[in-house]
Amino acid sequence: MTGSSLLKLVDRAYATLDRVPLSVPLLVARIATFSVFLRSGLVKLSDWQGTLMLFRDEYKVPVLPPELAAYMAAGMELGCSTLILLGLLTRISVLGLFGMIATIQIFVYPTAWPDHIQWTGFMLFLLLRGPGVLSIDHLVARRRSS
Repeated sequence: MTGSSLLKLVDRAYATLDRVPLSVPLLVARIATFSVFLRSGLVKLSDWQGTLMLFRDEYKVPVLPPELAAYMAAGMELGCSTLILLGLLTRISVLGLFGMIATIQIFVYPTAWPDHIQWTGFMLFLLLRGPGVLSIDHLVARRRSS
């Protein structure tokens, strides 16, 4: 294979990738967000007494009573992640989870930034671009504009 034919092959591959609609990676980002936070919320629910003990003894979120913090965390993980998967109130839900990530990063697990930066990467994409056309938000926006 010559250098010229290799460049043409690379150009064709790039052109093919450029034709992938933005809604596809946005949907993947929504699924990724859902999977991370849903699993965490389900773990909390599976052993609620253990969850309360963690919030009381290990997490020690400032200002909030541990029980309230546990309910809020589980509710946000399950609720916001589901809304994001559906593409409903996506940007607001992402902001809520960003607040939770910031709280965890600053007050609970400051060394967990490698995980948090990954989550932030795909969630920032959703915050800046929205959920894409494969979403309820898109359907609502289309209806409002017509």
